[in-house]
Amino acid sequence: MRIYIGTDHAGFELKEKLVVFLRELGHDVEDMGAHSFEALDDYPDFIRPVAEAVAHDPQSRGIILGGSGQGEAMCANRVKGARAAVYYGGAVDIVVLSREHNDANILSLGARFVETEEAKEVVRVWLETPFSGAEKHARRIAKLDK
Repeated sequence: MRIYIGTDHAGFELKEKLVVFLRELGHDVEDMGAHSFEALDDYPDFIRPVAEAVAHDPQSRGIILGGSGQGEAMCANRVKGARAAVYYGGAVDIVVLSREHNDANILSLGARFVETEEAKEVVRVWLETPFSGAEKHARRIAKLDK
């Protein structure tokens, strides 16, 4: 699967590890930056290109990272066709539901709240979880994109 990934400084270290992990799983990873640690960079510069790429490539997925993942999801969700769900710790069920019920195509990770191994497991589960295809969920998603 093609996966677009992007972050600002807050998620840079975790992004670097996830890129390696995703490639080891056999995914085609497009790293949209940041490509170096810059403490004063701005997350929209890296997140919006991920959201736009995913919105234009329905077979792809995106992974975005930031301190909490919240602002990054807000940024991504401004792009029509992008559906970003946030994970910053806790039950993995939340990312399962984001796929099954909401067909989330972008996962936003709060890098300051998740350890590397937890992030890898959450990403793996999220990527492996299909959209249920249930009519009520598809109807609701269509309304988002109107």
